[in-house]
Amino acid sequence: MTPAGEPVASLIARYLAVCGDQRRMSPHTLRAYGLTLDRFADFLILHLGGAVVGGQLAALTAADLRGFLARRRGEGLAAASLARDVSALRGFLGWLRRSEGLACDAMAALKSPKQPRRLPRAVAPADVRELVDVVGDAAAVPWVAARDTAVLLLLYGAGLRIGEAMALTGAALPLGDRLMVTGKRNKTRVVPLLPRVAEAISAYVAACPFAPGPAQPLFRGLRGGALDAGTVRRAVQAARAVLGLPASASPHALRHSFATHLLARGADLRQLQELLGHASLSSTQIYTQVDAAQLLDAWASAHPRAG
Repeated sequence: MTPAGEPVASLIARYLAVCGDQRRMSPHTLRAYGLTLDRFADFLILHLGGAVVGGQLAALTAADLRGFLARRRGEGLAAASLARDVSALRGFLGWLRRSEGLACDAMAALKSPKQPRRLPRAVAPADVRELVDVVGDAAAVPWVAARDTAVLLLLYGAGLRIGEAMALTGAALPLGDRLMVTGKRNKTRVVPLLPRVAEAISAYVAACPFAPGPAQPLFRGLRGGALDAGTVRRAVQAARAVLGLPASASPHALRHSFATHLLARGADLRQLQELLGHASLSSTQIYTQVDAAQLLDAWASAHPRAG
């Protein structure tokens, strides 16, 4: 069967396989793209009045593509979600052109919606300490308290994404002054491990009833399986309610705090990019805006002429 006669569902499945195997797309992004493209296929079946094959994808017009996006917008999607849908469509239609010889000229009409760039919300150092303490105190089992403390200190002290922390295995032991981390698209980076963070992880490992084999997850759930990120998020959610912290004080905000606080203390932007594992410097530069915004807030609240 030629690509022109291949059902759209089959083409989508092949594209997603390429994204997962060759492009190393993260599972979260892969799942989101899959949902978007499945909705697109369902839309085309109704829009075109029957089963859709590759040749029809190449013949789509700008009005067809805008019709899908208009329907998605009518479902109440935010600009960020619409931008993700546009990215998924561009990727799929671009792959059809490059790999399958099915050129959809209407792809040029796909424009991402403008969206305000929200600045990351950092947590103040004193609030981080209290958050870690409250999460640890709330755990009913001592080794779980040690685990949760170690995870949160790792996020704040090394700037890890929560998924990166959950992906660590016993191969990271014994701990040194550096830690090898696997980030997005399976890219690895080395981050310094502060003594306080290393001590917290070592205390957890010593208390954990499950042996940390090299191929086993470092952070374990109550029954010995891999710790779920949702468990950490719920613990932080409960702790911030106790402390009266905003909803922005999430596990991921600890990574933002790591970056913001380092930059405020004179860290080099390129070095910070490497520590965070950002592919582009522009992703790291947003923290310069956070730092500037915090300075303006401090000026507005403290300067005698600010009012």
